[in-house]
Amino acid sequence: MNKNSLLVLGALGLSAVSGWAKEKPTNIILINLDDVGYGDFSFNGAIGYKTPNIDRMAAEGMRFTHFLAGQPISGASRAGLLTGCYPNRVGFAGAPGPDSDYGINPEEMTMGELLKQKQYQTAIYGKWHLGDAKPFMPLQNGFDEYYGLPYSNDMWPFHPQQGEIFDFPDLPTFEGNKIIGYNTDQTKFTTDYTNRAVNFIKKNKNKPFFIYLAHSMPHVPLAVSDKFKGKSEQGLYGDVMMEIDWSIGQVLQTLREQGLEENTLVILTSDNGPWANYGNHAGSAGGLREAKATTFDGGNRIPCVMYWKGQITPGTTCNKLASNIDLFSTFAEITGAPLPNRKIDSVSLLPLMKGDETANPRESFVYYFKKNDLEAVTDGTFKLVFPHRYTTYGDYVPGNDGQPGKLNDFAEVTKCELYDLRRDPGERYDVISQYPEVAMKLMQVANEMREDLGDNLTRKQGTGRRAPGLTKDYK
Repeated sequence: MNKNSLLVLGALGLSAVSGWAKEKPTNIILINLDDVGYGDFSFNGAIGYKTPNIDRMAAEGMRFTHFLAGQPISGASRAGLLTGCYPNRVGFAGAPGPDSDYGINPEEMTMGELLKQKQYQTAIYGKWHLGDAKPFMPLQNGFDEYYGLPYSNDMWPFHPQQGEIFDFPDLPTFEGNKIIGYNTDQTKFTTDYTNRAVNFIKKNKNKPFFIYLAHSMPHVPLAVSDKFKGKSEQGLYGDVMMEIDWSIGQVLQTLREQGLEENTLVILTSDNGPWANYGNHAGSAGGLREAKATTFDGGNRIPCVMYWKGQITPGTTCNKLASNIDLFSTFAEITGAPLPNRKIDSVSLLPLMKGDETANPRESFVYYFKKNDLEAVTDGTFKLVFPHRYTTYGDYVPGNDGQPGKLNDFAEVTKCELYDLRRDPGERYDVISQYPEVAMKLMQVANEMREDLGDNLTRKQGTGRRAPGLTKDYK
């Protein structure tokens, strides 16, 4: 911006910063952790280690306290995140493993493809988990660069239950579409992903960019570099969280050094809640009920922090209902990218980010799980839970030092239950008899979604489901 431009801005009463922000597109960095629970950052109660960079990000940005994953399992959650849809709308369920015969349908628009419409440079570093056949992989679905793992880091021959429950092959590490190694030393991943993100920022500082930094940690098996090994009071899990905090600090520092801090939105979240049966190698749900792979809020409610200097008021908290599927429409509104011509479930959170206290973009959320089971619905204040079978972590002692504990897969909700999340975020006290009118209103929301997407629990066939992901015949 030259001297004459500055003089004109001054005469109009405008700042150089605001004018420059309008000229340059907003960069976006989405940091998606793996199995981080609601209570795993020190600003939210973590004990035995500190996360100062994340705490600062929260202090200078906005915390979302009622932010939900599209489903409480890695692959499906990521499918929802990257398409702006409930995962079952795009035919995606569960967590696909090696040589999966399904994946993200290439006909869907991903977040990368959304932003490519506006000439963004796009990269993913870390875990993909949307199918490992070539048509499903990142370079075929909107990303210019990819380095990382095609699925979870425990899907390898060293799984503690290998030969008993699982028979995993060697775990590949990808660079683009090529495998560059197997069973890579996992202590290097957090640093490698971070360095690549930092270099991508520097390389594209004069272009709009989108980085999807999808850390493999703290999903088991835990691994940490020598920089942080033995540094926490909570053992290996705390060490890993300290290294993740370092990673986020490196990204934020690079933005400051490159003069991009006021032109970049950074979002930190998780794919689902903690894997509680791994005991001291698992995180904390922060007092919420159950954990990963259940639709109680210990599985679905995840931390979310947004930092956007000059746009988001520092130190703010948003208690409105929101979901990771909503980031898709949010990015579309921020960048002006056209939404796909198919029905999506995402709503833009930009009014909330801008501090509009009257805004309520998401009025409800439906908790689908497994292939197409509608297990609960919420309006952000009350949550109606439907009869269903679920896995519980509370009946047995959890595992220790990387060994999983035993689970009870036959726990069951036998009747509709209603929870007042304002007073009972742990979903312990059924108040359906006190608020029958609330239960009826939420049931109506659920029935409308059953008409659209169906519900295996009630044998309802939906009319709005799209075709599932490709099968092995397309490989």
